Amino acid sequence: MSLLSVVGVSHLTASVGIRERVAFTSAEARAALEALRTSAGIEEAVLLSTCNRTEFYLYPGSDLHVEAAEAELSKKAGELVGGIEQYLYRHESTDAVQHLYRVAGGLDSLVLGEAEIQGQVKAAYALAKKVPVHPPLAGPVIHRLFQSALAAGGRIRSQTPIGEGAASVASVAVELARKIFGSLAGRQVMILGAGATAELVVGALERDGIRGLVVSNRTYERAQELAGKLSGKAVHFDEMPFALADTDVLVASTAAPHPLVTLDGFRQAMGGGRARPLLILDLAIPRDVEFAVGGEANVFLYNVDDLREIVDDNLLVRRASVSDAEAIVEEFADTFRRWHDARDVVPVIQNLRGRWEAVRQSELDRLLKRLDHMPTGDREAVAAFSKRLLNKLLHEPTSRLREGAGNGRGPEIIDALRYLHDLEDDGPELASELVEESQRQIEIEEDAVRDIEGEKERIDTSD
Repeated sequence: MSLLSVVGVSHLTASVGIRERVAFTSAEARAALEALRTSAGIEEAVLLSTCNRTEFYLYPGSDLHVEAAEAELSKKAGELVGGIEQYLYRHESTDAVQHLYRVAGGLDSLVLGEAEIQGQVKAAYALAKKVPVHPPLAGPVIHRLFQSALAAGGRIRSQTPIGEGAASVASVAVELARKIFGSLAGRQVMILGAGATAELVVGALERDGIRGLVVSNRTYERAQELAGKLSGKAVHFDEMPFALADTDVLVASTAAPHPLVTLDGFRQAMGGGRARPLLILDLAIPRDVEFAVGGEANVFLYNVDDLREIVDDNLLVRRASVSDAEAIVEEFADTFRRWHDARDVVPVIQNLRGRWEAVRQSELDRLLKRLDHMPTGDREAVAAFSKRLLNKLLHEPTSRLREGAGNGRGPEIIDALRYLHDLEDDGPELASELVEESQRQIEIEEDAVRDIEGEKERIDTSD
């Protein structure tokens, strides 16, 4: 296939500090893509920027275009010892296609199989469509590439267990909370301490609809700071046991050398016992909550080892499905290659037909001048015969050309065909017509998708 390239940085090549420096906002991404068209003349491009990766997808991806994309990454990173180049990777042609399919399927994620990347890939493509340039940066090849990547990601998630089970401490916490409480709407959470993992857990719980957040820390100012960051309220450390009585989920994450929630203290705080469930997630080492507290009625206590064991079990299931997911990537990549190679032969076929159609018409005109005595019907029959004959003569060569392109032999067959039939290069006018036709097809496909989604929404609403 004509060269498609990916250049970028990810969690596999750079620390979070480096990745933060090349993370693009939506406005910055649009500006960078527009600059690539203006300064380097890139035909089609998408910029995918998430917390774990920033990647330019370029078509065609010549060295000039890749260098221009690297310059955009370098400009965004700013002054950096050794430069951004030391953290970058490149993928080309089929490798680039497979890379995007692996990304969309969660195979290249920090957490194997995570589903959020699917929406991020879709959003990156949608953003490229909004860049105000003509022809659009999300042209026919990029359109086909990203639509098939989303389809590959969907197939991977539906036909393999790559995304099953929680695969981070935060997601396990939410999973456990759902099992215990059902809905988290209206539940209250307390953070004891101020650890980074605790913040991630609370963030995940907030997305599921918890009602309120209480933060308690030995340093009240630190509790106030974290409470403000998470839209909660701070309580003094000596008030913590009383706030615990109204808590549904306790996330403990301090650096204390001994337990802060003891069995005696817990029983005193609960008075006559715990009437409703309490989920305790003890993320601290040493532990913040005495083991015996987990034996109290309606208390569900998990320490960090318990949570990691659940994560590890789930990841084992996910890793076991990688080979099946990679097979899907290979299948979709092969389909895309066949489509792309067949697309390259379209202008050649049109040129071939145009060349011999001109010969047919010239010879027919010469013949009909000598047959002007024939009735009009007979002259029309001769013209129709010449068209049928030409179509039959060209049918086998064009079929073989399409077949050869699909088998990866397109360039050599195209060169031979051009030589044998004395064909000129296909030319910019024909290429422009094909691009416009491809863009019209993209618009038709997207209109159809919108109609289907609108109909589905209408049905769901009526139900």
